[in-house]
Amino acid sequence: MAFRFRQPSVLPGFGLTMGFTLFYMALLVLIPLGGMVLFTTRMSFDDFWSSAVTDPRVVAAYKVSFGASMIGASINAVFGFILAWVLVRYEFPGRRIVDSIVDLPFALPTAVSGIALTTLYAHTGWIGRWFDMVGIKVAYAWPGIVIALTLIGLPFVVRTLQPAMEDLEVELEEASASLGASRWQTFRRVILPTVLPALLTGFALAFARAVGEFGSVYFIAGNMPYRTEIAPLLILIRLEQFDYLGATAIGVVMLVVSFVMLLIINVLQWWSRRFQA
Repeated sequence: MAFRFRQPSVLPGFGLTMGFTLFYMALLVLIPLGGMVLFTTRMSFDDFWSSAVTDPRVVAAYKVSFGASMIGASINAVFGFILAWVLVRYEFPGRRIVDSIVDLPFALPTAVSGIALTTLYAHTGWIGRWFDMVGIKVAYAWPGIVIALTLIGLPFVVRTLQPAMEDLEVELEEASASLGASRWQTFRRVILPTVLPALLTGFALAFARAVGEFGSVYFIAGNMPYRTEIAPLLILIRLEQFDYLGATAIGVVMLVVSFVMLLIINVLQWWSRRFQA
């Protein structure tokens, strides 16, 4: 009888590593978020509903935060795709510099990016003055918020797409062209289905990052209630007013909506992978 021995793993066994994983996740994520949800149980449902769901100022802040985040993530999905394609498929002078600039929003403090964007897009700024001449207000308005959220979300889309595009074989495109497919048909039937899961992941990461953004938006938004006030700022205002329950209730609503959005995108990713298989 031949005995088969399991090859020893470099890391400890499943039980130990899984236990450490759950402990680490609970300590950093589950306990803080669970504590926030538990803290809101001190409020009655009517108080929670009136202060965090139906209050007109809070609803307006939700629309600004989630609406601008969705627009910014959608813009990044398009132009981030193009940027990742250029970086992967073409060699040109300064390619490494451009590739490094993509990561700049990761390292740059968000307050610095907010000040820089406000300086550029204010009505007296280098770029904002040209928009002001045609009656378009960028800083202290919705367009400025979208620009700020697009800036901080771009690296998530590009860095998620690059590995998928590097694994995409050029021979598939050549075979598609040799069979008479147009460029649009090749993109729609060969390229897009292959990178779609990575694109959805990058979109989800950019959206989640934008929803919680504070520093860059704080300076360029103008923070006008019912118009350019974001939900994270409203949470800070409630905390400064010692309304801890109200601030926590807003945070719980944002947590639930963000979780639902990420869950939907993960389901779409699973469906796209199953469809490809």
